[in-house]
Amino acid sequence: MESLSALERGRPWPLGAHWDGLGVNIAVFSANANRIDLCVFDAEGKQELSRTPLPGRTQDVWHGYLPGAAPGLVYGLRAHGPWRPERGHRFNPHKLLLDPYAREIVGTFDWSAEHLGAGPNLAHHLDPRDNAPTALKARVVADRFDWEDDRAPHTPLEQTVLYELHVKGFTRLHAGVPESLRGTYAGLASDAALAHLKALKVTAVNLLPVHQHIDEERLVKLDLSNHWGYNSIGFFCPSPRFASGAENMNVRDEFRTMVKRLHRAGIEVILDVVYNHTAEAGEDGPSISFRGLDNASYYRLPPHRKDAFENHSGCGNTIDIRHPRVLQMVMDSLRYWVQEMHVDGFRFDLAPVLGRGDHGFERNGPFFSAVAQDPVLSRVKMIAEPWDIGPGGYQVGGFPAGWLEWNDHFRDSMRSFWVQGSSTRGDFALRLCGSSDIFQPRGRSPGESVNYVVSHDGFTLRDMLSFDAKHNLANGENNRDGHNHNRNWNCGVEGPTDDPVVTALRGRLQRALLATTLLSQGTPMLAAGDELGHTQRGNNNPYCQDNEITWIDWSRADAELLAFTQRVIALRHRLLPLGDRWYDGLSDVRGRYDLAWFSADGKSLEGEGWRDPNSRVLGCLIGKPAKATEPLLLLVNAEPVDHVFTLPPGRWQPVLDTSQATGLPLARGESDPTVSLPARSLALLVTFGAEPAPLA
Repeated sequence: MESLSALERGRPWPLGAHWDGLGVNIAVFSANANRIDLCVFDAEGKQELSRTPLPGRTQDVWHGYLPGAAPGLVYGLRAHGPWRPERGHRFNPHKLLLDPYAREIVGTFDWSAEHLGAGPNLAHHLDPRDNAPTALKARVVADRFDWEDDRAPHTPLEQTVLYELHVKGFTRLHAGVPESLRGTYAGLASDAALAHLKALKVTAVNLLPVHQHIDEERLVKLDLSNHWGYNSIGFFCPSPRFASGAENMNVRDEFRTMVKRLHRAGIEVILDVVYNHTAEAGEDGPSISFRGLDNASYYRLPPHRKDAFENHSGCGNTIDIRHPRVLQMVMDSLRYWVQEMHVDGFRFDLAPVLGRGDHGFERNGPFFSAVAQDPVLSRVKMIAEPWDIGPGGYQVGGFPAGWLEWNDHFRDSMRSFWVQGSSTRGDFALRLCGSSDIFQPRGRSPGESVNYVVSHDGFTLRDMLSFDAKHNLANGENNRDGHNHNRNWNCGVEGPTDDPVVTALRGRLQRALLATTLLSQGTPMLAAGDELGHTQRGNNNPYCQDNEITWIDWSRADAELLAFTQRVIALRHRLLPLGDRWYDGLSDVRGRYDLAWFSADGKSLEGEGWRDPNSRVLGCLIGKPAKATEPLLLLVNAEPVDHVFTLPPGRWQPVLDTSQATGLPLARGESDPTVSLPARSLALLVTFGAEPAPLA
């Protein structure tokens, strides 16, 4: 094997491999290695052509410059250093390692035993087998792309409607998308897909993970795959699983073209990102990259047992954001996706991990401070999944101002109120108005509450109302996986049914939950397919189902439910520009309220009425123009019987009735002082005349 005598000292920045037009500079961080080898391979990554130590070391960054090298160069790294697992060090030069800053990854990880850093059955003994033939390698790229006149939509928070989708699952079965593009970035950017998003009037797609990831060994043995993708190995690489290869376009450019077309449609692109752990798993996991380069720096290790891993992610390891170079890697990755890929924001999986210091979660920790001062990242949307499985990991409401958070209080309260009848009017009102008890005391705005009833994680909306039990046998865990307490109800029959009474009830509850989410103060989020009646056959944890279980079946779309959802979103955009102000429930000098609640008899709702466990009927008058373009009246009946409401004085015209399949209300006399609201439904009314008089 040759040595690259031409390898020069190069620069310690930027990290990764970068072509400058004359050669390639390579820089990689490792504080505890005593040597890093650059290994060059043939174009397919099969044969190692040369192995040469990187000649430079500057502040724990190893670096070198290869004159004449160009994009297409395939390389890997070997790290020399102590094999002392008891001290956190797992260096093994027999293992070829992937550059953490790789822009393109060559090969497919195969879980062969050669990738283990330790020998079989000897956890503390170095494994001497070479893994290079099947190891993942990096390829040098030329990051050039014609963005033309691309402009980020910069949708204001008060106008934002999030739409969570999986790139493959969204179009894999869409007959309107060319067959070769279905399930790909190009498919999501197709005319048919864009037409649906535009007609729905969502403003941002929240893509499930698109970072390159690895399928867990257990799944591979079961002939399954990690469909959701929460197992990253390439923080700078869009996954090739979702690339069509159309027009000979590389993966990065297909992703960029998708972003460009979504932007032209006025739709923002938000990425679900996983910086809490890597695909290297726990103590018995493989050495793919970080573990072999500098295990003690990249991962959180228990202070008194450094041969183990802290596991706040539930996936075997936890990235150590406390280390400055690890923090730098995360920041560099985020900045890359904004500057080079033009994404508009991020949703952080298990986000408290990123705020964990030496003594638990720190709201103003290094990561959050770094984001706040960053001129690029401080301008994009940041969304937290505000819990992890570590001590003190539940942090809803605990993130810095400006961050959005998934609000599971909204999810659980609305499911309880509408589906189980176990919540109160007070809790319903609190969640509908942005969860001020959680966010307002910490100086947060209502829009920072992401209000949702369903996400990728759990039952679909249809399934939540079709199944009492989860049906997860296909996942290979004997139905042990997935949540057991979902606040769900099958409406009397388990699974699909032709019973018209049951199907009507399910439809009515779906519409009520969708409307409640979309008319709430905060940032609403829908899960893709819920507007179509998508089912996952009762599987509430289909993370490993890359098949018809998760793919949206457009041929069975519920056209009336789609029309209903379109109507509600349109009403939100037209009537509810909520802004960043909290409701105060106080009247002005003219006796007008920004918000006033009343019971069905028209009397103000107060005191014990809020806590009455036996009533789920209430109305809400939104009467200040600063809060709505027209005075609004919301009527809610979550009970199983119809109720007659006495309306506030004024001329009221209904614009939404969730008891109707498409939401289009029946005609009524504007001067009628009462309205009958069917069971398990809500209605929205507006007045086009004089403002309603104050409530008595």
